[in-house]
Amino acid sequence: MTTPTSTPDKTAEARSTDRLAASLFAEVLIADQLSRNLILRALPKGMQISHFSVLNLLAHVNEERTPAQLAAAFHVTRGAMTNTLARLDWAGHVHIRPDWDDARRKFVSISTAGRAARDQAIAAFMPLIAGVVRDIGAERVRGALPVLRELRLRLEADPPKP
Repeated sequence: MTTPTSTPDKTAEARSTDRLAASLFAEVLIADQLSRNLILRALPKGMQISHFSVLNLLAHVNEERTPAQLAAAFHVTRGAMTNTLARLDWAGHVHIRPDWDDARRKFVSISTAGRAARDQAIAAFMPLIAGVVRDIGAERVRGALPVLRELRLRLEADPPKP
């Protein structure tokens, strides 16, 4: 008579990796929440982080993007991006124009007012985040960036596998 084989308990190394993963993601999530709160408090009245993020991307690429491209860049639904763009358009921070070749599509670009609002936002929160980096130490922060960048790239590429 054979006995069913049972899966062995996790090894000490696997348990240690699980604890490390839990600690890493707890720190990342808490840092995300705290940094968002810090930046949000410094943003100009009425501006949300999502608004600033779209303006910042458009300022960096300095090219038009479709709402679908923006939604994909921020990993949000098209509906969420449409809402953000409507608010930015209402504030005069973006220009939204039809695609002359395909009436179903639109193109979005940053306006002069949008660039000014983005610059004002950066001027408001940059001293705060630079102070955090100064307090931690530039070399320590520089040393953490490769790990954080790899974490972001792995999470962006594909859903993690167990």
